[in-house]
Amino acid sequence: MSGHLPVAEGAATRRAAWRLIRADGRAFALSLVLNALAAAAGLAGPWLVGRIVDDVRAGSGTGAVDRLAIVIALCSLAQFLLARYARYVGHRFGERTLARIREEFVDRALALPASVVERAGTGDLTARGTSDVAAVGTTLRDAGPEVLTSLVQAAFILGAVFVLDPLLGCCGLLGLVGIRFALRWYLSRARTAYLAEGAANSALTEVLSATASGARTIEAFGLQQRRARASREAIEVSRRARMRTLFLRTVFFPWVEVCYVVPVVGVLLVGGLLHAHGVMSLGAVVSAALYLRQLSEPLDQVLMWVEQLQSSSASFARVEGLAAAPRTAGGSSPAPRDDRIDVRGVRYSYDGGAQVLHGVDLTVRPGERLAVVGPSGAGKTTLSRLLAGIDRPDAGSVTVGRVPVADLDPEQLRRQVVLVTQEHHVFLGTLRDNLLLAAPDADDGELLAALGAVGAEWLAALPAGLDTRLGEGGHRTDGSQAQQLALARVVLADPHTLVLDEATALLDPATARHTERALAHVMRGRTVIAIAHRLHTAHDADRVAVMAHGRLAEVGTHEELVAAGGAYAALWATWHGDRENAAEQV
Repeated sequence: MSGHLPVAEGAATRRAAWRLIRADGRAFALSLVLNALAAAAGLAGPWLVGRIVDDVRAGSGTGAVDRLAIVIALCSLAQFLLARYARYVGHRFGERTLARIREEFVDRALALPASVVERAGTGDLTARGTSDVAAVGTTLRDAGPEVLTSLVQAAFILGAVFVLDPLLGCCGLLGLVGIRFALRWYLSRARTAYLAEGAANSALTEVLSATASGARTIEAFGLQQRRARASREAIEVSRRARMRTLFLRTVFFPWVEVCYVVPVVGVLLVGGLLHAHGVMSLGAVVSAALYLRQLSEPLDQVLMWVEQLQSSSASFARVEGLAAAPRTAGGSSPAPRDDRIDVRGVRYSYDGGAQVLHGVDLTVRPGERLAVVGPSGAGKTTLSRLLAGIDRPDAGSVTVGRVPVADLDPEQLRRQVVLVTQEHHVFLGTLRDNLLLAAPDADDGELLAALGAVGAEWLAALPAGLDTRLGEGGHRTDGSQAQQLALARVVLADPHTLVLDEATALLDPATARHTERALAHVMRGRTVIAIAHRLHTAHDADRVAVMAHGRLAEVGTHEELVAAGGAYAALWATWHGDRENAAEQV
């Protein structure tokens, strides 16, 4: 599959919007009714002004004018109160709907397979969960109620002009044709432009976050110029995307401003002719002109929010796109019959590129300690990802208890196989929160026992014990503590199989020895598949599997493979000789 997360099509976005409306249908319907009543109350003003004009021309006294003025004031007050309450209901609807969108987004993001997130990049997912969700929230809270109110008002105003005189109503509609063409021109281009802007922002976020998180590595390898060039290129793409949407706005809005005047001019010209021939009263012409002048306000509100609606529509399509992304299995797979792992005829390539694994066959018995060795690029880490269910083979099968590992739902997978690497993460929250991720039902005694099992002696120094906040604004964990925390999660998850991809490779020697002692406790009584770069791990294993060029070259015990004089014997001789030379130099 492509590395990019999917974007929902227009039809899928509309279905999702309708589903959200139905979820809070009463509030939406109440908002419509209140907006309609507010619009109806607002129609009284221009019509009563026309009545005043006719009464004055007819020589009526000031009493009638005063009464009509009081009615206008009361109608304006009613319109204000109804519109205010309509916006209040609309905002509450928007906030509740936004909460549903956020909850769905989190659920879908957590259901994404790790491989999908890795290939898409955290920048895209972060941009969708922050700026895109925020844009949708602004629309639901502000743009939605405003547009809804304005559309209802515009419909009522046009209806009032037709009631006054159908010919004047037609003049008003003909005058709005220019806005229709401008709107069609804008809408046909805006969605694509805003989607491109969102994608450019995601790419920029990914480049900047990767540069910031890997700053030390970039400095160590002298990659500053390359990363600066990549950042400038991403910024330039983002700038061009923004300039495209800016161009659309600078054409659209000035044209619309001109179109506002056309209906009023048309009504005054036609209405003046009708009045001159005695077909229409002056008050009716004034009322129609005022209505159409009043029409510019709700239309202006709608068109001013069109940009926000297009931007948020693109954002909603990106947020809703997670629904179409591949998801982890949903729990329909049967429970594994036993703990045996079988790899049969496995072939795999990343994103349709060259094959990394070529027909690998391997069986791992329950309780066995298997070391997987081989030169860099032999396919060891790829095999570990398949064994842990992170990736699915292109051909062949990887099963545990005759059930495909990749088909297990997260709960089953966590009980069966856990991949432990040198990468670890401390989540914002308390120490207890970090541990409960692996075992939500564990009590404090089990949490403390897990920390004790991995040698987390630093727990005693924490000011609030398990309730100590970790990360920003709390206790800062170092590499050893973070790794021990990750291992404590493994203890709580209690899987039968551990896949170790050099879990201590990036730690300093003292920390590595401490962590390896903790690992030894965690591995006790479990099946262990160790991706070994240090051959002392292979020396201590029950069996050794040698990878070469994406194939399984040899399998056997350390002694058997050394005696066989093959690829493993050559690796062992090289590694053993290097160690002896290093010892002599010391």
